[in-house]
Amino acid sequence: MQINTLWTGREYYSLENCLVTVSESGAVINSTIIGKYQEKLYQVDYMIRTNQLWQTLLLDLRYRHSDFKEHLLLECDGKGNWQMNGRDASQFNGCTEVDIPLTPFTNTLPIRRLNLSDGQSQEIQVVYCDVLEQQIQPVRQLYSCLSNKLYHYENIPNDFEADIIVDEHGLVVDYPALFVRTSVLQTNYPL
Repeated sequence: MQINTLWTGREYYSLENCLVTVSESGAVINSTIIGKYQEKLYQVDYMIRTNQLWQTLLLDLRYRHSDFKEHLLLECDGKGNWQMNGRDASQFNGCTEVDIPLTPFTNTLPIRRLNLSDGQSQEIQVVYCDVLEQQIQPVRQLYSCLSNKLYHYENIPNDFEADIIVDEHGLVVDYPALFVRTSVLQTNYPL
């Protein structure tokens, strides 16, 4: 299965072209985000690889903003042990996903992995990659399944909450005040 999605960022004035390819061995996500923040243009390119259980194994993140350019490689063994740019990153041990605030896609990772039933909630710890502020840190989050297409999300440290509408694949359709899906296509691009 391959899905190409276009999201428009409301708060960060952005456009994202995201390609999700799912196979028997897991998912590979390739995406580019362009936008404007604090009167400067930014670009974020990321590739995420998961296993068949939607556990994050790799994040290859390249970004530029405010005359700053960075490449970050995060790797996980599927058991919550992380490396960053080839070095031990024990500060992230126990994190189950990555979260990039400039994309709604990273909400899909816990939604698919947790596979919650209606009324169930789960607290998780993620590697939070705020590229515009140049901060990477572990953060606690809470996901609650309100229905198969509606999730309540909480970023615990800063008391941010939102009800996120998703489709049958767990991809965000509407993330109030932050993102809206403007197009989606089933595709078959060669890999």
